[in-house]
Amino acid sequence: MLICYFYGVEIAYTLKSKDPLTLELLASQIQTWKELLAIVRNLPYGRNSNRKDITLVWKEQKGTCSSKHAFLKYVADLNTITNIELILGIYKMKESNTRNIGTVLTRNGLDYIPEAHCYLKQNGKRLDYTSQNSDIKNIEKDIVLEQIISPSQVVDFKVNFHKNYISQWIINHKIPITFNEVWAIREACIFNLSQ
Repeated sequence: MLICYFYGVEIAYTLKSKDPLTLELLASQIQTWKELLAIVRNLPYGRNSNRKDITLVWKEQKGTCSSKHAFLKYVADLNTITNIELILGIYKMKESNTRNIGTVLTRNGLDYIPEAHCYLKQNGKRLDYTSQNSDIKNIEKDIVLEQIISPSQVVDFKVNFHKNYISQWIINHKIPITFNEVWAIREACIFNLSQ
C-alpha cells in the first residue's frame, strides 16, 4: 500500500470507490493506489485510440505521459486520494535528458525544443509514471513552467498551450525555422520515444 504520514500517523490509500472504473480495477486485483501506480508505470508507451477517453489507458493497456497521468489523477479523485495534482510542465527537451529521441534535434540544428510533459505532484513532490524508465530527475533542472490542470485538459488545452508556448519561443529566441518545421521535428522525437 502507498504509505503516507500525516502528523506522524501512517495513512494507506486503498481503492474503495463504487464507480465502474474502480470496480473494474478491483476486479483485476488492484486494491491500492501503490499497486495501480506500479501497473500504469509498466504499461507500454503509446497513444490511445481516442485521446478524450482517459479510461482507454486501462482498456487498451497503454498510454502517454498525458493519458497515464490524467488516468491516475481521475482514479485518485474518484477514490478521494488527496494531495494529488496533475501537472502540465514545459521543459527543455534535449538528447541528454530524454531517452530514445536519438539525434533528431542536433540533425536539425536545435539544442532543445520546449516539450509539454504531464506528471503528478503529491504533497509537492514530482512523480512520473510514464514508463519503467521515467525519472523526473532527468528533466527537473530543465523545467521552465508548471501548471496544474484537470484530467480533461490533457487533450485540447494541453496541445494548444504547448503550441502557443512553442510559437512564442520561436519569436523570443529567433529560431530560424517555422512553427510547422519545429512541430515536425518534435513529432519525430515523440515517434522515436514510442519505438
